Amino acid sequence: MNENKVSWGNVLKFAGAFIAYLIGAGFATGQEVLQYFASYGYQGLLVAAFVLLCFVYVGYEFIVTGYSERFANTNDIYRHYCGKYIGGFYDYFSIAFIFMSYIVMLGGAGATVNQYYHLSPVIGSIVMMILSVVTVVCGLGRIVEVIGSIGPLIVVIAIGVGLGGIVKNPAGISEGAALVSSGALEITKVGSNWLMSGTSYVGFCMLWLAAFLAAMGTKANSKEEAALGTTFGAIAFVGGAVVLMFGLLTCFKDLYASDIPSLIIAEKLWPPLASVFSAIILAGIYTTAVPLLWSVSARFAQEKTTKFYGLTAALAAVACFVALKLPFRQIVNVIYGINGYVGILLILFMLAKTFRLAKKMR
Repeated sequence: MNENKVSWGNVLKFAGAFIAYLIGAGFATGQEVLQYFASYGYQGLLVAAFVLLCFVYVGYEFIVTGYSERFANTNDIYRHYCGKYIGGFYDYFSIAFIFMSYIVMLGGAGATVNQYYHLSPVIGSIVMMILSVVTVVCGLGRIVEVIGSIGPLIVVIAIGVGLGGIVKNPAGISEGAALVSSGALEITKVGSNWLMSGTSYVGFCMLWLAAFLAAMGTKANSKEEAALGTTFGAIAFVGGAVVLMFGLLTCFKDLYASDIPSLIIAEKLWPPLASVFSAIILAGIYTTAVPLLWSVSARFAQEKTTKFYGLTAALAAVACFVALKLPFRQIVNVIYGINGYVGILLILFMLAKTFRLAKKMR
C-alpha cells in the first residue's frame, strides 16, 4: 500500500463515520450533552477541551493501529495495548458495555416517539431494532458507507438547532449558566466536577470506538488518510457538542428535566421544525445503534453466516425488551457514567504503549 496516498473522499467518509458512531440517542436527544457538558455551565467548555484532546489521540491510535496490525479479531486491539490478561478483561467488558449502549439507543428511539409523536415507546424501540438488524446483516462495508453519509448531515442540523437557540436568546446562555451555578435545580449529571465528567465521557466513547475504528482502519489507503479522518471527525463532533451545549443553556430551566431536551429547543424556535428534528434524532440514534449491534455480533460470529444473522436478531430482541423496561434518562446516566470511568483507564495503557514505541524509535 502507498503510505502517503490520501483520498479526500475517504477522509470525509471516515470523519463522517466517526461522528455518526458517537451521535446516537444521547447526543441527538441532547440528554448526553446536557448531563456531561451543559450541567456544568461555562465549565462545560473545559469538558469539551479535554474531550477533544483525548479524541484526537485515541482516534489516531485506534484507526492507525487497525490499519497497521490488521487484527483477525478487532477486539484484539485491547490486548495490543494492555497485554493478554488486562486486554482480555477489556475485550469482554467492552462488549458488555457496547451491548448496554445499544439498549440506550433503543430506549432513546422509544422516548423520542413518545415525547413528540405521543406514540407508545414500544413502536419506536421495535422499529429501530428492525432497522438496525437489517443494516447489520448487510456487513461492515455497507455500515461505514451508510452512517458515513448520514453523520455529517446530523451534525449540521444539530448545530443549526443549537445556533438557532443561541441567536434567538443569547442572554439565555449566561442565565442558564447562572442557574446551574446557583444549585437551585436538581440536575441529573455525570461526575462531581468538569474533569470527572470529561473523563467519564472519553472513557465510554473509547469503549465504543476501539474495535470499530480498528476495523475501519483496514478500509484506509494510508495511515495519513485514516488519521485525518478521525481528527476531522473529532473536531466536528466536539464543536457540535459545544454549540448544542450553549443552545441548551439558553432555555435550561425549561428542559433540564426533559428526556429529549433538544426537541424543546426546536419547538421554541419554530414548532414545525420539531417535526423535522425528531426525524433527525431518530437518524442519529440509527447511525450509532447499527455499529454497536454489529460490534457485539461480530465479536462472537463471522459476518454473513447463519450464526451471525441469528445472533444479531437474538441480541436485538433482548436489548429491545430491556430498553422498554427502564427510563431513558436513568439509562444514560448509569450506563454511560459508570462504564466511562472503567473505560478511561484504557488511555493510560495506550499512553504507556505510545511512549515505549517512541523510546524504541530514538
